[in-house]
Amino acid sequence: MRIGIIGYGKMGQIRARTIESTGAGTIKSVYEENLQTSFNYPRASSEEEILTDDSIDAVFVCTPNYMIPELCIRGLSNGKHVFSEKPPGFNEDDVKRVIGVRKKFPNLKLMYGFNHRHHDSIRQMKSIIDNKELGNILWMRGRYGKEVNESFFNEWRADPKLAGGGILLDQGIHMLDLFLHFAGHFDETSAFVSNLFWKIEGIEDNVFAIYRNNKNGICASLHSTMTQWRYLFSLEVFLEKGSLILNGLKTSSGVYGDEVLTIRRNAYNGDDSSDSSEETFTYEIDNSWASEITHFFDAINHNKEITNGSPSDALKLMNLIDKTYKK
Repeated sequence: MRIGIIGYGKMGQIRARTIESTGAGTIKSVYEENLQTSFNYPRASSEEEILTDDSIDAVFVCTPNYMIPELCIRGLSNGKHVFSEKPPGFNEDDVKRVIGVRKKFPNLKLMYGFNHRHHDSIRQMKSIIDNKELGNILWMRGRYGKEVNESFFNEWRADPKLAGGGILLDQGIHMLDLFLHFAGHFDETSAFVSNLFWKIEGIEDNVFAIYRNNKNGICASLHSTMTQWRYLFSLEVFLEKGSLILNGLKTSSGVYGDEVLTIRRNAYNGDDSSDSSEETFTYEIDNSWASEITHFFDAINHNKEITNGSPSDALKLMNLIDKTYKK
């Protein structure tokens, strides 16, 4: 598989390393607007050079948010499989436009990068939830925050025209995607969005949101923040017979601490004689990037459906993002 990468910032570099380490493909060329950025691959002179290169099979879109929908559309229209970073757009309508083009090319794969689904801890939680080992989900709570400083103002993420939103679209979107991954969908949304500290119009620094699935009653609460003054990832799933508590997330920077999953089985789960118990698992390696890349190329090589990060996943997610901002 011959690959072109558009955008060689942090994510472009991660994707390139992962493609090479997994042996999934060969990087044919890279386009990066910043000429000061160096890399050991052939440098394309423009996005168009990659998009129209007949020798390139798949394009990785690793650009600022505002460029993503159009590059996905152009990639598909030029006969390329497309892997895109999140968010899939500024809103649900952006995703609908891309999906409209995608339908014209049923043999091409389109996948969005929501690597949190591929963390080993999340995979274990998903397995327990799906096989009803601890019964049905009752409710979920997610907290995801990071610290920023004045340098944040020098990045494109501080410009609403380029970013499309603040901490929810930048980071909280991952937690919301995990809620959907576990619960399927949500019908109702209630939220408070604020920018009390950084005061950048159109770039929120806090979101408090609650989601409800009307069919089964599952509720989920989300706090996405960049005024926490420390990095934190916490995902809690409470079920009829116990709970799944994930604290920390294994990343290359290590700022979110150890990735530790605690599985608790209730003392009472229909049998008064049962005892409560806990198991703790610590994940030392972040396999999410490799798992995600393997999933994409496996779908291409064997004509399989994208099951994590599909266009339909993106559409459901952005529908909730829109509802959250409107509230």
